[in-house]
Amino acid sequence: MNHYDILVIGGGPGGMGAALRAAELGRKTALVERAELGGVCLNWGCIPTKALLKSAQVYHYCRTADAFGVTLGGEAKPDMARIVARSRGVSETMRKGVGFLLEKNKVDVLRGEARLAGEGRVIVADETVSADHIILATGARPREMPFMPIDHEHVLSSRDALVLDELPESMVVVGSGAIGCEFASFYAALGVRVTVVEYLPQLMPLEDEEVARTMERAFRKQRIAVMTSTTVKSVTVDGEGRCRVRIEGKKGEEELTADKVLSAVGIKSNIEGLGLEELGVRVERDKIAVDEHYRTNVEGVYAVGDIVPGPALAHVASAEALHCVEHICGVESDPVDYSVIPSCVFTSPEVASVGLTEREALTREIPYTVGRYSFMASGKAAAAGERDGFVKLLFDADRKLIGAHLVGASVTEMLAEPALACRLGATARQIARTIHAHPTMNEGVMEAAAAVPER
Repeated sequence: MNHYDILVIGGGPGGMGAALRAAELGRKTALVERAELGGVCLNWGCIPTKALLKSAQVYHYCRTADAFGVTLGGEAKPDMARIVARSRGVSETMRKGVGFLLEKNKVDVLRGEARLAGEGRVIVADETVSADHIILATGARPREMPFMPIDHEHVLSSRDALVLDELPESMVVVGSGAIGCEFASFYAALGVRVTVVEYLPQLMPLEDEEVARTMERAFRKQRIAVMTSTTVKSVTVDGEGRCRVRIEGKKGEEELTADKVLSAVGIKSNIEGLGLEELGVRVERDKIAVDEHYRTNVEGVYAVGDIVPGPALAHVASAEALHCVEHICGVESDPVDYSVIPSCVFTSPEVASVGLTEREALTREIPYTVGRYSFMASGKAAAAGERDGFVKLLFDADRKLIGAHLVGASVTEMLAEPALACRLGATARQIARTIHAHPTMNEGVMEAAAAVPER
């Protein structure tokens, strides 16, 4: 029986990060993966969706080229098959890179389903291996709702929406989180009539209300219909293959019809079949219960990523994995600070946020001051033809940054500065007096901080 110091189950961002860090620290390490290395993020989520969105952006550039003094010969047309092929190629390239990293760091990759067998043992396919420490990082999958059964042809999961071979004329997107909004933005940019249906009162429910209002206006400008405070009662497919979506909202009950329906209503943890019940690992509300070091209630078993409570984000899983492994190996490591988790939505315009929203500050009775900057005043934004959006910074009574909310072109690339400032407790004056290169969109952070009056 092969024995390892650390055995990681799941090869997504959390599992990959855990395995590589363990190997760097000199531990004999194995990684178990039943599908593609890189997990959902690299193969069916973060990376391929960004490739699709880049194709949509290039198409938009072609359609608006005349405004920039560029004349194109002929009509630009999206070729969905080639767009998808490029996206799959990007994932394949990155997946090969992941395999190379594991091999370079001498991490054994074990292929197959894994099941905990007790006393530090794991059954992988038909082979039993043992380990001193076992880290579960099995990720999640799209959640399926009983009123909206996914058939992968008419009613789609996010995975299905990544690989359509042709563009539908119309689509209803159920759910307006990051996944739903990014697909709505992509398909609308290519000419699909898109309707977004959201159960909660605002688009992008986790974002600051001002950001949500701005994005609703941006979506309507892109001819994306937005229906908030709306419940989906049922989704059926008629004899002609059209989806009929029965909803109840502000106007009462009505029915929408579309060629496709995308279910983007959240995720379900991949914890079935792991042997958790037999081993006695505590599970609460579809999540594995862990402490601040990601230890479960069973000695030697840990869990990170989408299967534990907290934001289901790739970079959060990576951070959790690093701390988990470092704690196992006795390396000094600060626990993950969940108050400073950056979040990005790659729509057009983009959305980026970190820290508290205004509503959260009010709920917690934290006094705050807001500094704003509109990209309408930005020379770089004007030159790029991307003047929509703003930077909004929240500072506490000591003028320390506690939240940042950005809307605009490429703002996801600007978020690291506010995240670092939040983590280090930087003040409005410190941010405002830090020299920012000109002309850049990032000057907006400096200007928003400078807009806050000194006490």
